Amino acid sequence: MGREPPGTATYRIPREPPVPRMLDVSDAVRAEIGDEEADRLLAGENAPGSYDCTSCRTPGDSEQERTSTVLFIGEETAVLAFAHATCLPSQVVQVTEEQLQGAVRSIATEESTAGAVPEQAVLGVTSGLVLIAGELHPALVVEPTAPIVRPGTTGAGDDFLPLLIEQGFMPLTAIESVPPVLHGWSVLLAMGQLHAVLQPGTNGGQPVAWWQAHLPLQVTEGWRAAANKHQQVLMFAAPVGSIGRQPREDLLRGALDKAAANGKLVAATLPLAGT
Repeated sequence: MGREPPGTATYRIPREPPVPRMLDVSDAVRAEIGDEEADRLLAGENAPGSYDCTSCRTPGDSEQERTSTVLFIGEETAVLAFAHATCLPSQVVQVTEEQLQGAVRSIATEESTAGAVPEQAVLGVTSGLVLIAGELHPALVVEPTAPIVRPGTTGAGDDFLPLLIEQGFMPLTAIESVPPVLHGWSVLLAMGQLHAVLQPGTNGGQPVAWWQAHLPLQVTEGWRAAANKHQQVLMFAAPVGSIGRQPREDLLRGALDKAAANGKLVAATLPLAGT
């Protein structure tokens, strides 16, 4: 028993080695998760290849592009998330336990419904500085991950820009001047982080979130300084596929100019709420 029949041989199928990941693990994250876990992540043992960026909520691939590890820590729970390195640096973020549990529930809901609603759009938001008439202005660029149809309608088409124009956003053919202020809308910045874009409530009620960050988004010191100086933020919006995720502000500006020239850009100046 246990012997191989004559003329046969046993082959061991080698296990595929893990693929190293293009991960950034900051000293702060490493200190929290430990060297052993950090090394396993870098080796590809515990890190996912593909992921949804915790900042812009669009897909990423840690085998193909620089990816930041972001550790959210609550009072009792910690969650390791991943972000495009162009969106967020690797860092430890202190949040309330309620925020963290809410984020976990949101992620679970997204995963459970991903197969059922393949065309469910997510608003990708990118922050950057835009030069207009020789002065830098803080800007947010909003681009959905899928076409937006008018509520209550079905079928193909993309009503994202018409819906925003109806709210008061202005179509642009070129970015030559600061767009008009859209009163009733605002950008919520708190503790130096971007939390939401607010729109007027119904029947004159309290403002409500038009877009809300999955978790507060970091902005650069330069962006925050410009926002505090002007006390307003420029918001540009374009339909899916018009801008893309640009790694540098000069490339972002080029994509904005191209979208405007193609008639696929609207904008407004929104007052700053918070600091």
